[in-house]
Amino acid sequence: MRKFWETLREFAMEEEAVGVVEIILILVVLIGLVIIFKEQLTSLVKNILSKITKQSNSI
Repeated sequence: MRKFWETLREFAMEEEAVGVVEIILILVVLIGLVIIFKEQLTSLVKNILSKITKQSNSI
């Protein structure tokens, strides 16, 4: 068990590991925002696509 904690500590001290943790945290926040605002994002995308379709028909 001690070896595990030493390995974990070494991993946390590496700069590359810090970058990986930052990326994971950013992804977690983005996924959380998508889950929270799912309905609003869906309606926004539908509105944008319908406007694109209407305007492309007029060309």
